[in-house]
Amino acid sequence: MAGKYFDEWQVGERIEHPIRRTVTETDNLLFSTMTHNPQPLHLDAEAAKASGFGQILVNSTFTFALLVGLSVGETTLGTLVANLGFTDVVTPKPVFIGDTLHAVTEVKELRDSKSRPDAGIVTFLHEMVNQRGETVCRCERTALLQRTPSGT
Repeated sequence: MAGKYFDEWQVGERIEHPIRRTVTETDNLLFSTMTHNPQPLHLDAEAAKASGFGQILVNSTFTFALLVGLSVGETTLGTLVANLGFTDVVTPKPVFIGDTLHAVTEVKELRDSKSRPDAGIVTFLHEMVNQRGETVCRCERTALLQRTPSGT
């Protein structure tokens, strides 16, 4: 288990997640078709060339999902009770096929769970950064995490 228990986190703690991912044409094509997103900017090279981007634009919901996925290993793997929500999702820069992305997480808030004494609520700020150092996606994730089991 690589994730941390609720009581092991500190506000302001920051993690540079070690796994990086280069986005492929297959990633974008499969994700767009699996989610029934027919946007030509994601699937039609000629339409994308004629756009302001000049090339295929990676589906932003793929970028968001990848951001969350890259963060799980060091944050909530093995300690998560439930994700409670995602807020303030922004994609300030585009992602293109061939971009290499990595995630950074900061703990924004910790609070006790009112309904589960064996758990607490952590608010994470997740950020996805490309190879040029540009933020391409950012969101807050609120997660209900187990406390360290008694006796350990």
